[in-house]
Amino acid sequence: MNDTIRPRQAETIKELREACQTLHEVVDRARSRLDGNVWDYLRGGTESETTVRRNRLAFDRWAFRPRVLEDMREVDCGGSFLGRRLRLPVLLCPIGSLESFHPDGPRAAMQAAADFGVPLFLSSVGTFPLESIAEVPAGNGMKVFCLYKRGDDAWLDGVVGRAIDHGYDAFAITVDSAWYSRRERDISNRFVKPWRQVPGMEFQKALNWGDIARFKKTYDIPLILKGIATAEDARLAVEHGADAVFVSNHGGRQLDHGLGALDVLPEVVDAVRGRAAVVVDGGITRGSDIAKARALGADMVGIGRLLCCGLAAGGAAGVVRVLELLEEEARVDLGLLGAPGFGRLDGRYLARAEPVMEPSLWSQYPLLGEAARS
Repeated sequence: MNDTIRPRQAETIKELREACQTLHEVVDRARSRLDGNVWDYLRGGTESETTVRRNRLAFDRWAFRPRVLEDMREVDCGGSFLGRRLRLPVLLCPIGSLESFHPDGPRAAMQAAADFGVPLFLSSVGTFPLESIAEVPAGNGMKVFCLYKRGDDAWLDGVVGRAIDHGYDAFAITVDSAWYSRRERDISNRFVKPWRQVPGMEFQKALNWGDIARFKKTYDIPLILKGIATAEDARLAVEHGADAVFVSNHGGRQLDHGLGALDVLPEVVDAVRGRAAVVVDGGITRGSDIAKARALGADMVGIGRLLCCGLAAGGAAGVVRVLELLEEEARVDLGLLGAPGFGRLDGRYLARAEPVMEPSLWSQYPLLGEAARS
């Protein structure tokens, strides 16, 4: 990022680079600034939160097999998605009501994506219309609109048309949320997010493969299906023309007792067979996680909770700082793996191993303060 482009932003980034020299310091800073209910919403999952833990466990069960005596003076951390070259193979996940974490949440997230050079997936859930986010120049990033269906086909036509007219690069549909889960941290706090009361949720329940076929027949914009969790649905997604298959269990926030997203990734990659891009999210908290996902066949990884922590820690600058730290960690990992870029990685760089710590949302940050853990 060119620190001379946005002077006020550059000063903030400079401060954050000093204050947050590790990812756990970003998380600590976020916790100190967030309301308790919002913090519980951020870190919580559904019911027993088993899927949240399995997301982390899936990464912890892989160890690296590094190669040596490679010239590692130059290491490229870049990636690409839907034909666009990006600074890092990381996207900012669609999070409902980003303004809960920063007053200018969605716009700040878009500014960070543009400044750093990654995609933002903008959730349709929130108070910022897609037009207002489109006003932020995409820079080296991308804009993707991610939809929960809340109306009939005519309603959908209107939303997709607006996204296309305002220059969005792709359109995503969330497919794992036919029902809203029981998130017991929120229930215990009697904390109800605004979108739970939005009319039209029955249209999400009725969403089906016929709607996907109609989308591809009707609209000329790349389509991403977010929430794929099996090889069977990955094959159907490709057969229905999806340009990207997004492996996700909603960060463990929808179906409890699901597999970890990384555990599902290999079967999805095998089913897709290069006919569409493959994205995975869930449990990603380190640069090493990006390397593991890439080695198992993902083209991109998504960060959600880290995006929220970055916003709470410092708005757009906080998100840029999260991305900088992930990039720094990833560059060191690639250099020590003997891989000059993510494209070199494959399954030969990994081996199964026993985890060494109890998996939890932030278990990869052993120096995290007690307040952020509780």
